Amino acid sequence: MTRWLVTGAAGLLGTDLVAALERGGRPVTGLGRSGLDVTDADAVAAAVARYRPAVVVNCAAWTAVDDAEAAEEQALAVNAAGAANLAAACDQAGARLVQVSTDYVFAGTSARPYAEYDAPAPRTAYGRTKLAGERAVLHRLPRAGYIVRTAWLYGAHGPCFPRTMIAREGQQRTVDVVDDQYGQPTWAADVAGQIIALADSAAEPGIYHATSSGQTTWFGLAREIFRLLGADPDRVRPIPSGALSRPAPRPAYSVLGHSGWESSRVPPIGDWRAALARAFPDLLAAQRKAPAAR
Repeated sequence: MTRWLVTGAAGLLGTDLVAALERGGRPVTGLGRSGLDVTDADAVAAAVARYRPAVVVNCAAWTAVDDAEAAEEQALAVNAAGAANLAAACDQAGARLVQVSTDYVFAGTSARPYAEYDAPAPRTAYGRTKLAGERAVLHRLPRAGYIVRTAWLYGAHGPCFPRTMIAREGQQRTVDVVDDQYGQPTWAADVAGQIIALADSAAEPGIYHATSSGQTTWFGLAREIFRLLGADPDRVRPIPSGALSRPAPRPAYSVLGHSGWESSRVPPIGDWRAALARAFPDLLAAQRKAPAAR
């Protein structure tokens, strides 16, 4: 049976991926930051040699978008050099590598969903470092490298927008939320499923977009969360992006196209509303266990 190695296994996506693999009875080793520093090339090579995986999934990443603006070299070490280290180790071992990436590789100014091979044009340090990681993997592993881009990710195993809204519904009479940024809220458990299905398929190496179908704004997502809570959605008030001051500009349009899945015969993730409803019990349970999480 195929052996898997997951880096960044203690994070929001990595936790769900390891759990899904274990439920399926698949041999998997999950390594968090304390178990493997992906910026250490020797440690990466040793880990791949030790565990002998057929598939490596790199969920390890610098994801602090704003902090990366002032610490791009540090973010580059994780997001680019870390990916390059894993690609080199996989090349040596004959393993496939799935590199998790982001919508931030695009400018966020499109009027249509971004296709897998649209030209990247990142506007942030975070986006630049993630794009460098993509390129390192595809260059070193042209026949065994897979890029899985996701966006607006949420789940029960880390801070995320839905959990923040669940907390604020119980704390604030009204909540102000941006209504001019469009994207696809995506459940981490669904992305985990896509990664497993991709590895199981005969899909060609390359780029795949793992986001929910449909689109909304952060305001629209917040209203849906309030509705699922049984609260009045009108308590959510729309504001423009300009009302918030952040070091890194947020993409105005983060909608990704899913045509890459056609060749793999793996269906894309379904509608974001249906996914949120499925995820909601887990989100509520996680928030009750950690009410201070944001």
